[in-house]
Amino acid sequence: MELKYEYHGNFKRTGKFLDTAKQLKGLYICSVAGKEGVAALEKATPKDTGKTANNWYYEVEDTKDGFKVTWCNANVHNGANIAILLQYGHGTKQGGFVEGTDYINPALKPVFDNIAEKAFKNLIGGVVRNVI
Repeated sequence: MELKYEYHGNFKRTGKFLDTAKQLKGLYICSVAGKEGVAALEKATPKDTGKTANNWYYEVEDTKDGFKVTWCNANVHNGANIAILLQYGHGTKQGGFVEGTDYINPALKPVFDNIAEKAFKNLIGGVVRNVI
């Protein structure tokens, strides 16, 4: 028995749809990670007035290699970002030094682990679907 098939046209629209869906999925994953990171940073930030903890936000950037999430803090005093001063330490007017506290890396580690897990599942899912 012989099987024949014909088709007319091309798959430009289908390809465009799939590319858009892939982009939206990456954007969604980064947006979720951004929100999770902001919540973790707010919770972990040393609090005196709470101003630094309440000024975390994130940005998602579409790059040539994919998406990039950046966490930022808008609490700036005399040109110095307070979140960075808390993280790494800073000098005082009297010539002393206030030791920093590593609170950013431990707060974001679970977020990074979650991103890596989702990426791995997507990769393995794609490989398994292609093998079957």
